[in-house]
Amino acid sequence: MNLKISGALFAVVIAASACQPTPQNQAALGAVFGGAAGLALSELVDANPQWTAVAVLGGAAAGAVVAQNQATQECAYADGRGGYYIAPC
Repeated sequence: MNLKISGALFAVVIAASACQPTPQNQAALGAVFGGAAGLALSELVDANPQWTAVAVLGGAAAGAVVAQNQATQECAYADGRGGYYIAPC
């Protein structure tokens, strides 16, 4: 079942990559890739359904943020005191 879902998700990602890239599309595509990576990782470690959901949501959030950083050409850097600052990549 998961193989069918992963295959369908991959097909959607390939189809979406043909679209004109805009920051919104890049963020959505990043979220899809991140969610797929979270799903793959949770399947790899044989996680229970609750942790699978957490991994997918966390991966989607991280993927969207990375895509947004690429769109704005800004990155978040650790400041060494537990915080971060934004600067050009």
